[in-house]
Amino acid sequence: MNSTELKEFLDEKVIQYNNQDFIGSDPVQIPHLFTQKEDIEIAGFLSASIAWGNRKMIIKNSHKMMELMGNTPYDFVMSHSEEDLAKLETFVHRTFNGNDFAGFIKGLKNIYQNHNGLENVFAKNQEKDSLQKSISEFKKIFFETDHLARTQKHISDPLNNSAAKRINMYLRWMVRQDAKGVDLGIWKTISPSVLSCPLDVHSGNVARKLGILSRKQNDAKALLELDTKLREMDAKDPVKYDFALFGLGVFEGF
Repeated sequence: MNSTELKEFLDEKVIQYNNQDFIGSDPVQIPHLFTQKEDIEIAGFLSASIAWGNRKMIIKNSHKMMELMGNTPYDFVMSHSEEDLAKLETFVHRTFNGNDFAGFIKGLKNIYQNHNGLENVFAKNQEKDSLQKSISEFKKIFFETDHLARTQKHISDPLNNSAAKRINMYLRWMVRQDAKGVDLGIWKTISPSVLSCPLDVHSGNVARKLGILSRKQNDAKALLELDTKLREMDAKDPVKYDFALFGLGVFEGF
């Protein structure tokens, strides 16, 4: 395929997968359970943070997280007691356990109490065509509170050469607004043009087969290469192609 044919092919796949039918099989369904901005943000952040491994298990455990917070995530974050945090000890998703969960709750409270919320923190360090510095700075702020050293591994730092797939996916959920009903688009201070593709094994493999990614590792350098190609196809909304790459990989075995 030449570049025009490739763009047309991927645009068709975006239309095929970027619709409400996608929600039922994806962790993005978790923030869709809520209507208050802060509830949506927190539910999305927590479910994106455990989004690796089997998708059904991710969704099941994300629902469990919400239940442990009484299905009122913002209220839980802001008014929890030590006894409330102790109830999280039973939670486990792969290597993310109840102690990590409690550390995340403390980090979130600090962000809302002292840094004017999640959107404000991510919006502060935007660069042209990149939120990677924003993510790195977010991680520093998030871990200002007491936490176990092990918990830090659950938030990636793109300035340490991570593709930061889970946070980039979370940012897509919060920032993109295209009236298709999948991404929530509740953050207005960040443009979709600066988002990065949530690069994982599926999207990476498809991108390589299509010739828009040559680097073999799924790291920050690969993400920059992929983002550059996607911006050439749509500078205003490059990460819409995540639907195409992911859909081709997961649902079509491309």
